[in-house]
Amino acid sequence: QVQLVESGGGLEQAGGSLRLSCVRSGRTFRSYAMGWFRQAPGKERDFVASISSSGGSTLYADSVKGRFTISRDNAKNTVYLQMNSLKPEDTAVYYCAATSRPGGSYRKGEYEYWGQGTQVTVSS
Repeated sequence: QVQLVESGGGLEQAGGSLRLSCVRSGRTFRSYAMGWFRQAPGKERDFVASISSSGGSTLYADSVKGRFTISRDNAKNTVYLQMNSLKPEDTAVYYCAATSRPGGSYRKGEYEYWGQGTQVTVSS
């Protein structure tokens, strides 16, 4: 069974940085593209970033371009989200997800597996 476990969330001041990690169980990690989504209270779950199964292609939401970087280490079955220049509006629960679409996607409906989420809070 596939499991995704996120870590690295916490409380940070505006302008600071956090790095989220997501470890995926299973031997076929490299065949899945991975994505990060976030959900603020009372709002829908929104796309943040995705990375292809090979790691050669990435997608970002406009709101995080130039500030966030997604990467993966297939040897460690782990995907990362480096978040710099954090803003209060980045406050949300961040979810890791996996899709069998090798190029990744910004559509949450195309992801088959989800983690439990990790809270990120940015204070002003």
